Amino acid sequence: MWHHPRFSSGAEHGSHKFMADLWEILQQHGADVVLVGHEHLYERFAPQNPDGKADPRGIREFVVGTGGGGLYELRQPRPNSEVRNNRSYGVIKFTLNDTSYSWEFISAAGEPFKDSGTGECVK
Repeated sequence: MWHHPRFSSGAEHGSHKFMADLWEILQQHGADVVLVGHEHLYERFAPQNPDGKADPRGIREFVVGTGGGGLYELRQPRPNSEVRNNRSYGVIKFTLNDTSYSWEFISAAGEPFKDSGTGECVK
């Protein structure tokens, strides 16, 4: 978990190439999930490598900047972006198991957006 997203479809800041080296190290060591903020929106990516190419053994990134500051606009979705939302505030809940993980985006009261799912650990 850190601040700047490696990948983002957000119009305010977008993706940060300077995070690629850290992404590479994490992938080499079997990381499954990265959680970031910085962009005030929600976005979930399919597992991908440091260059943004789909990779079933890659890392799934969640951009969760929906804690209360003004929400930012989205631009054209980046490759491997599975879900995007910039209309709802909320938090994300993770459940971590030995060989899998699950997530649930919990919107603020009265907001309809939801996202949930599961993933298998790669190592």
